[in-house]
Amino acid sequence: MNKATDTHFFEYDNRFVSNETALNLYKNMLKPRLIEEKMLILLRQGKVSKWFSGIGQEAVSVGVTMALETDEYILPMHRNLGVFTTRNIPLYRLFSQWQGKANGFTKGRDRSFHFGTQEYKIIGMISHLGPQLGVADGIALAHKIRNEAKVTAVFTGEGGTSEGDFHEALNVASVWSLPVLFCIENNGYGLSTPTSEQYNCENLADRGVGYGMEAHIIDGNNILEVYTKVSALTKSMRENPRPILLEFKTFRMRGHEEASGVKYVPKEILAEWKQKDPISNYVQFLKDEAILTEENDKALHEEIQNEIDENLVISFAENEITPDVTNELNDVFQSFKNKEVTKSEATNTIRYIDAVSEGLKQSLETHKNLIVMGQDIAEYGGVFKITEGFVELFGKERIRNTPICESAIVATAMGLSINQMKAVVEMQFADFVSSGFNPIVNYLAKSYYRWGQNADVVIRMPCGGGVGAGPFHSQTNEAWFTKTPGLKVVYPAFPQDAKGLLIASINDPNPVMFFEHKALYRTITAEVPTNYYTTEIGKASVISEGKDITIISYGMGVHWALDVISENQNISIELIDLRTLCPLDEKTIYTSVKKTGKVLIVQEDTLFGGISSDISALIMENCFEYLDAPVKRVASLETPIPFDKNLENQYLAKSRLQNALEELQRY
Repeated sequence: MNKATDTHFFEYDNRFVSNETALNLYKNMLKPRLIEEKMLILLRQGKVSKWFSGIGQEAVSVGVTMALETDEYILPMHRNLGVFTTRNIPLYRLFSQWQGKANGFTKGRDRSFHFGTQEYKIIGMISHLGPQLGVADGIALAHKIRNEAKVTAVFTGEGGTSEGDFHEALNVASVWSLPVLFCIENNGYGLSTPTSEQYNCENLADRGVGYGMEAHIIDGNNILEVYTKVSALTKSMRENPRPILLEFKTFRMRGHEEASGVKYVPKEILAEWKQKDPISNYVQFLKDEAILTEENDKALHEEIQNEIDENLVISFAENEITPDVTNELNDVFQSFKNKEVTKSEATNTIRYIDAVSEGLKQSLETHKNLIVMGQDIAEYGGVFKITEGFVELFGKERIRNTPICESAIVATAMGLSINQMKAVVEMQFADFVSSGFNPIVNYLAKSYYRWGQNADVVIRMPCGGGVGAGPFHSQTNEAWFTKTPGLKVVYPAFPQDAKGLLIASINDPNPVMFFEHKALYRTITAEVPTNYYTTEIGKASVISEGKDITIISYGMGVHWALDVISENQNISIELIDLRTLCPLDEKTIYTSVKKTGKVLIVQEDTLFGGISSDISALIMENCFEYLDAPVKRVASLETPIPFDKNLENQYLAKSRLQNALEELQRY
């Protein structure tokens, strides 16, 4: 035990730390500091493009990382360089990453610390900050389900605690008793906004009480306090799984990033925190205690500096990336060849909703690592009763009721995927996906392209109008996702396809948005094979063949088209059920268009910005010389979906389909 003295600011307690560990703590702090000092020089020379400094905060990164076991996941932020160096990632790979070169972790597709690596059990952030907290929940949930005594640590800044994802992730972790160490680095400013304008409580750790969560405040500049307290807490968490909230009081001595500067920080505050520097204080303590000599310190500086210089030579010698369109497109999705499982001859006549339920049930039987999450899906069976009886079959560990927090649950599903699990998330209504939009389009969709981490997640989307449910329970919002590279979008119209495509979607290691039209749940029945089978994703179905007009649709639109075909027997109509919107079966579309020369595209969604516009453009670009009339689109009115039956009927595309068909036939 050493009291604070004139030579160092802190009271250091090293009674439970060996001299070897004490020296390693110093070495692991010094390394990122020296790297940062070098990067600031390279930044001014234009050799790296941007830098988010962690100078002054090294003790948090290093202390937490050294307190974890090497096979425990850690989710750092963009100024936690000490996490990466303490996990001993080769420096040339980090330097290549920062220069956008192939030896980095993202093939030049993302910058700085926006990457992960399974090899080192580090899962990097995205710029939106909040989702990684839920991802940590998912990683920890996988450990807990497998009865593995592991802790997951996740970082955020005090500014990030204002995001809804912070609340959602802490709430989920608390309700499910997940062993997540939530680490808040409170450095006083969210970019330039001081804490007084970010929140109105004295300490962020006080929020733990509201979640029924243990919380602690730790001096983030005292490396021994960080290491010893976190070591004790993580040991306890492995024995008694639970989340803990930690607030590290610290300070960053440079700007949010270098271009920002620190003019907004009063000079007296900068001077105060300079005195509290975690490295200069600690090195003096080590020398006072005769744990480190001047000679050894000098040798350590030289050793690290040589390592930096040698690895910079390697990264600078590496060629810049040569763009290749094929490589880029091939890395949007993880390569996956669907292992087709053929349908059995034995069938049952079941409803659409039963087919979805059966496909989900048989997938749970097939994939023992599959977890299903959603609001009210356990004992209650979900609002549509698709998971009724599942708890008795598979248990509450796998059929999980969730709090009302779509964003955190989508992120949790991503965390499950990272930690070798599969996940199906039920949106109670597709409309509610807007509350989970960010992690879907920015995390699930982009992770494989960015750093090779697939998102083995299916999001079930009960959708659609015609049920008198009004603007917030009736949307068919597939166009929100067909625009996003990295997401597969499936939208079956018939029970047989609903089952086969759901099974195929769960088998697929990529993220799938699986749309199920609510109005079809109990109105459509068909003969459906009883066995576990798959239907190919990305393959359309020709429902009826014709020679005069091609109608292209999906979901409920297919049934509207069937009705209009039955009422127009004098017209030879070919009907294509797309079944999958992304990837789109362009070959089947073009083959039909070249045969009929006239095309009518039907969608339930509103017209502008819908997928019918893209299909129309593709046909015009690839089949123009075969067309005998302009491509015609039919969609719902450009309004929100009304509740009143008469207003809703007027809104829906079905009311305009017959006139559109007649106009196209007369052309």
